[in-house]
Amino acid sequence: MTHPVRFVGIDVGKARLDVAVADGPAFHVANSAKGRDELIVRLKPLGVVAIGVEASGGVERDLLDALLAAKCDVRLLQPARVRKFAEARGRLAKNDALDARLIADFMAVVPTRPLRRDPNVEALAELVDVRRRLVDEKAQMQVTLGEHPPRDAAVLRMLRRRLRRIEADIVLLDKRIADTLADDPVLAPRARRLLQVPGVGPTLAATLIAHLPELGELEHRQIAALVGVAPYDHDSGTMRGKRRCRGGRSKVRNVLYMAALSAGRFNPALAAMRKRLKDAGKPPKIILVALMRKLLTILNAVMRHDSEWRKAKA
Repeated sequence: MTHPVRFVGIDVGKARLDVAVADGPAFHVANSAKGRDELIVRLKPLGVVAIGVEASGGVERDLLDALLAAKCDVRLLQPARVRKFAEARGRLAKNDALDARLIADFMAVVPTRPLRRDPNVEALAELVDVRRRLVDEKAQMQVTLGEHPPRDAAVLRMLRRRLRRIEADIVLLDKRIADTLADDPVLAPRARRLLQVPGVGPTLAATLIAHLPELGELEHRQIAALVGVAPYDHDSGTMRGKRRCRGGRSKVRNVLYMAALSAGRFNPALAAMRKRLKDAGKPPKIILVALMRKLLTILNAVMRHDSEWRKAKA
């Protein structure tokens, strides 16, 4: 006999957790170890629950750890999706209690996936994210030194010293990322299979493993939509608008963009596709997005079939 699922929304604050049950009660507890234990005790009598929590820049980590340790069914939600859901319902007011109720209602209406957490993947994701921030900082520093160098000699030396420190830190992070992958018996084979594909380097492989765990588990259209390289129709009546990509995981898409530039030259399958689209008169941006999608499709097939990339059906 199956039991009906009760949907619970939790708004996470630094000091307290506001909790609402869809078509049920609302309450709050302290965002502390004691408060989280109290929350789990109060949720148990509800039976089978699915708990929605918005991603809040890391404030939610302790709560997620406690709920998953208690074997709860947790869903990590994108705040933007929940806010659009609120606007669609005409709910413009916003406070912690209302947000908790909104999350519970969102859970009851919108399909969501249970949260899966792997400590090793999370550690890798943290390294990948820090590296990305340092790369961005390095690019900004290079622009400053190249286009608008300070006239003060002392300031110029300081900025150059900072740039060298950033470059050294990136090298150290690359080593930490490589070691993290090599030392994990599950992640290491995934990285090796990804790196077999021409155009895929260590940065893309680590980013895919850290931020796209669904790779190899979904169909190619689904994985393309998840990353944000799937074109969507924009038609109405007899009007046929331009297909556009929207949404998706920008952390993956940004790295995939750079990889596609390289793969378009060095990967035989993508090089042929690039030439064919160029000969057909397609704009460069359209060609690049198509290459990103093709590369992602190849990688998805490689991971799904656990095979060499030339043998995978892209």
